[in-house]
Amino acid sequence: MLKAYKYRIYPNKEQEIQIAKTFGCCRFVYNQTLAYRKDTYEQEKKSVSRTDCNNYCNRELKKTYEWLKEADKFALTNAIYNMDSAYKKFFKEHAGYPKFKSKHDNHKSYTTNYTNGNISADFEKCKIKLPKLGNIKAKLHRSFEGKIKSATISQVPSGKYYVSILVETEHIKMANGAGKTGLDLGIKDLCITSDGRRYENPKTIRKYEEKLARLQRQLAHKEKRSRNYEKTKKQIALCHEKITNTRKDCLHKISHEIVSENQVIVSENLQIKNMVKNHHLAKSIYDASWYELTRQLEYKSQWNGREYIKIDTFYASSQLCSVCAYQNTDTKDLSVREWICPVCGAKHDRDSNAAKNILAEGLRQIA
Repeated sequence: MLKAYKYRIYPNKEQEIQIAKTFGCCRFVYNQTLAYRKDTYEQEKKSVSRTDCNNYCNRELKKTYEWLKEADKFALTNAIYNMDSAYKKFFKEHAGYPKFKSKHDNHKSYTTNYTNGNISADFEKCKIKLPKLGNIKAKLHRSFEGKIKSATISQVPSGKYYVSILVETEHIKMANGAGKTGLDLGIKDLCITSDGRRYENPKTIRKYEEKLARLQRQLAHKEKRSRNYEKTKKQIALCHEKITNTRKDCLHKISHEIVSENQVIVSENLQIKNMVKNHHLAKSIYDASWYELTRQLEYKSQWNGREYIKIDTFYASSQLCSVCAYQNTDTKDLSVREWICPVCGAKHDRDSNAAKNILAEGLRQIA
C-alpha cells in the first residue's frame, strides 16, 4: 500500500534559494511545454505526447536556458507529466483547459523521485535527505517503514515548508468493529448517527471571521507589494491555515472513531454544489466540510476492511417514519425538527430518524 507521510522542514538560506529556483524552473517548464503542445496542434494539427514534451525540454529548453540544469531533473519531468495529466483530463473529463502557471501563485510544490538512496529520513537526528538539497532539518513526529517512492516539497502561503514522502508500506488494519451505523450530516450538529450519537460542528470559520475581516480591511489600505502589505498578507494566510488545520483535525478524529467502532457505515451522497445555491446556508455548508468527512470515511474504510455505502441523493430519509415507513412531506420544511407519525404514533427527532432510515436503506442495498 502507498501511504504519504507529511513533515514540516526547516531549510537554511541556501536550501531556500535552491527550492525557490526549482519552483521557478518547474513553473517555466510547465508553461513552455504547454505552449509547445498548444502551438504544435494549432499549426500542424498534430498531437504531442508527454515523451515528446520531455524530449523538447531536454533537447531544446535546457540548451537555450542553461539555468534549468540547476534544478532536479525528476522535478522537471514530473512537472511535464502533471501538464500532460491536465491536458488529458481536459479531453476525457471535459475539465477546464490547462492554464499557464503564475509566478504570484502562493501554492508552490514540486515532486522528485527516489533513486539510488537520494531520499532518506534519519529519525534519530531529525533530518531528511533530498536531491539537490542535502540534509534538511525536519519535524519527524512519526516514523515509517517501507520503500520510499517519491517526495513532494511544498511551500504554503504562510511561508512554511513541508515535505510529503510517498512510501510503499504495509498497513496494519484495525480490529473488526461490531457496529453498523447510518450517518445524517447536518449543520447544527456535524454528524448524527443512527444510535443517537451527535458530533458537534466546530463552526471554525465563525470563530475566526471577525479576525479575518479585520486583517483583510488592513490589507486593503496597504500599498500593494510593500513590506507591510506582505506582512498582513502572511497574517491572513496563517489565519486561514489555522482554520484549515483545526477543521481537518476535528474531521480526522470523528472519522477515526466511526471507522474503528463500526463494520458497516452508510451515509448520504449529497450534491453540495446544488445545496450551496441557497445563500442563507452556503457559508455554513462550506464550513462543515461534508465532502472531506465522507472522503476520509471512504479511504479509511477501504484501508481497514469496512463496508462504506453512499445511498442515493434523492432518498427521502428525513420524510420517512423509521418505524412504519409512512412518508411525511411536511418535513421538507427544515424548521420541522420533531414530528409524530400519524400512523404508528412514534415520536421522531428529525436527524436521528433520518440516520436510522439511511442505515436501513444501506443494509437493504447490501442484501
